[in-house]
Order: sequence, then C-alpha cells, then structure tokens
Amino acid sequence: MGGAPFPAGRPRRLRRTPALRRLVAETRLHPAELVLPVFVREGADTPVPVGAMPGVVQHSLESLVEEGRRCRDAGLGGIMVFGVPSAKDGRGSGADDPDGILNVALSRLVEAVGDDLVVMSDLCLDEFTDHGHCGVLADDGSVDNDATLDRYAAMALAQAATGTPMLGLSGMMDGQVGHVRAALDAAGYTDTAILAYAAKYTSGLYGPFREAVNSSLVGDRATYQQDPANGREALREIALDVEEGADVVMVKPAGPHLDVVAAAAAVSPVPVAAYQISGEYAQVVAAAERGWIDRDRAMTESLLSIRRAGASIVLTYCALEAAARL
Repeated sequence: MGGAPFPAGRPRRLRRTPALRRLVAETRLHPAELVLPVFVREGADTPVPVGAMPGVVQHSLESLVEEGRRCRDAGLGGIMVFGVPSAKDGRGSGADDPDGILNVALSRLVEAVGDDLVVMSDLCLDEFTDHGHCGVLADDGSVDNDATLDRYAAMALAQAATGTPMLGLSGMMDGQVGHVRAALDAAGYTDTAILAYAAKYTSGLYGPFREAVNSSLVGDRATYQQDPANGREALREIALDVEEGADVVMVKPAGPHLDVVAAAAAVSPVPVAAYQISGEYAQVVAAAERGWIDRDRAMTESLLSIRRAGASIVLTYCALEAAARL
C-alpha cells in the first residue's frame, strides 16, 4: 500500500476550544514537579531584595521557614537552599560548620516542613570561599580537584546531620558523587540521596545568582564546568555520576540546553532534573516589566518546554507563582 503512513486529517479540530486543547495536551505541569531555589542570609533580620531578580530575596531564617511553609501548602515538590554567609575564607570553613548559616537553615526547614516537602541543600563551596570558586585552590591558583572532594565530603556529613534528605552536588569536580556517597555510607547516612549537577554548563546567565549569593568570584569557572559547545560530553558526565551513585542527575541551565535534557532523559536510569537559572528568570521578568511580553504566558511556556524535553523535576524561581496558576 502506498501513500502517507498517517492520514492528513485536520489537526486544528483539536485546537478549537480551551477544553479541547486541555484534553489533548501532551505535556502538563504539576506543582509536585517544581522545586523553589531560595537564599538565606546570615545576620538578616528581614528579607533583602535581590536587585537583578525582582521578587526574589535573601531570606532571614524566620522568613525562610515561612517560605518553606508556603511551598508545602502550594504542593511543591521541594525547596533548594543556598547559604549567604557573613564571612568567607580560602577553604570555605563555614560550609561544614554546624552553626553556619546553611546548616542552621537546613535544620530549621527540616524541622518545620521536612515531612511534607523535600528539603534540598546546595553542596558547593563557592558561596563560602573568599575567591568564589567551587573548590579549594592549589598553589598555582587552579582548583585542586582531590582536595576539594574532601571538603565536599565534610559538607555532606554536616548537611546529612541536619536531616536533609537530598544533597545537591553542584561543584562539577571529577569523582564528587562517588567520594560523597562513600563518606555518607561510611557514616551511616545510607538513605541520604544525592542530586548530582551532572551537566552544569559555564554560562553567561549566572549573573543574577552571583548577586543573590554575594559571590566573590573574579573570572569564570570554565576549567571545571561543562563547555556549552559540548553535548556528548555531558552524557558521559551523566553516566559517570549514575555509576558513582547519583539518585537524580541535573542539567543546568535548562533553557539553553534542552537538547541535553532530552538526550539525558532518553538514557538516564534515574530521574532527570533541570534548573531554570537566575538569568533565564531575569530575562522574562525584565521583558515583562517593560511590557514586551506576557510574564505568565512566557514563564508557563518555558516550564512546559523543559518538561516536554523530558525533565521530571524543574528547579525554578517562579515555582510558587506557577503553582498558583496550575
């Protein structure tokens, strides 16, 4: 038999009304798939607005807990916490200090909402180092991969001790997942899950985030973050992280790398997350403030594209406002 494999038909029939479009929608958003990244600032009594991210703040400990409760009540899947310490040093000492801002914040969130919302930690040194890199530096100024792994293991143990159920390894050091998994298991934290930033690209869209964490970085992180020119390399990174024990793998940024999200979802045996980063959020907000685009429609479309690419978990700064519309 000849001819086309499918009849031509009239696809517009199924687009005629909102009810029809809703009925045949191939991709749907649900609050449980969304994770809200948040910042908590040491010494803050009230939330401090982040200028480059309208609507986003550096929380106080009290306002952070309230935000966690809002996330729980909205049915979000999780909340990812980034610490903003008042003091930094070369080895990021505050990162594994039980009394450091991040670990105190994690403890309070777990206590307040931990039974109903997945509390996630950022496990990286960049917020805590005075040079702003994601690891400790060697004498020549390069990031010392293996020395950094030991710092990550110490961070992991401190975060696991707070009861945080999922640790987000974001530093892109070689072997970080295996090293942290071994440290957690040896200390009895066998149920603590690892979210591996398996393909974290060096990007021009991190600027607002660096304001949000008061970053000290001069230069960039191109020697250890993923090159935006490469896709197959990202899949090798993902395979390595899964082999080393990652429970979830993540692609970051999401929007510029939807092809990588799709490729990862096609082969990964574990859930794939994608992070819609600060610059992606700021672009939409800034354009909407100027009246150039519709904020709600653009945000929803961007989230749908990430889900359609195959991500089962989406980290986004608009998680709460998106959940309110779903």
